[in-house]
Amino acid sequence: MRVSTRVEYGLIALTDIVLYGENGSAVSAPDIAQRENISHKYLEQILLLLRQAGFIIAQKGIRGGYALAKPADKISMREVLNALDNTILADMDDDNRNDGLRSIIKNCFWKEINKNLNQYTGEMKLSDFAGQCRNRFAGGWDNYVI
Repeated sequence: MRVSTRVEYGLIALTDIVLYGENGSAVSAPDIAQRENISHKYLEQILLLLRQAGFIIAQKGIRGGYALAKPADKISMREVLNALDNTILADMDDDNRNDGLRSIIKNCFWKEINKNLNQYTGEMKLSDFAGQCRNRFAGGWDNYVI
């Protein structure tokens, strides 16, 4: 499966905010861009999408930046993916045509994968996802140096 950079960077930015914005502190866009090697200008466009979707809030001021608008355990990964690209998890229409093997494969294989992906992302919370990312960095997370 291929996903757009908007989806990839959106997941990265949101996870960065969870990991670096613990205790509700704001995480600045320039910090995210530098840490994650993302164009600051492009990142701002993605952060706007995440803000419009209600996942993050912008905080102005000297310690400004972005923080979660609601707890990470209240945000499903399905919601995030749909906000960034509503075609990834889109339900597939029933294929009632009789195109032989093509219809069978679509109905028996791709629809099943789509159903499982929707279920998985609906059950997985942003907090679970961020926790998995943190565990992958285990041992080196606190020593992350740029």
